[in-house]
Amino acid sequence: MEWLNVSIGPLKDLIAFLSKQSRTSDVQKKQVMMELRNNLNVFKNGFINNTPYDNMIDLLSNSAIQEAIKNNFSFKKLKKGTIDAANVFDERNKKYIGWTAEKLIDKIDEKIVELKNIKKMNGDSVKEIKNNISLMMSNLYFRMKLLADFIRADS
Repeated sequence: MEWLNVSIGPLKDLIAFLSKQSRTSDVQKKQVMMELRNNLNVFKNGFINNTPYDNMIDLLSNSAIQEAIKNNFSFKKLKKGTIDAANVFDERNKKYIGWTAEKLIDKIDEKIVELKNIKKMNGDSVKEIKNNISLMMSNLYFRMKLLADFIRADS
């Protein structure tokens, strides 16, 4: 998880920001913001404690996203518009310029489901499998960080 070392400092600020943003009367928005915050905390604490990916995958959640989708929640309530270059602080996220919060949330949800399914398909472990779990976890983290950076922009 050395890839996380470069962004651990800004992560603390993003988590604090998301905690403040989750203080809203919109229940669905609150749940999605809290889930994003909690998932970023999983990465932060996983890095600090050198936690195995198996444990981290178990702790990642997408239930608030799934509930929001069931309730036809408009993810524009998280942030309107599209991601622009000013929202991208990590070179690897430039490919998401032009995406909406909804499209990014969909990719985050998809990756969490995929990681959990891979783990289940392999005897409840991601050790000794052919998938590059480190890369998948890294991609998920940087997507979540981008979403938080996007939401924070101009707030």
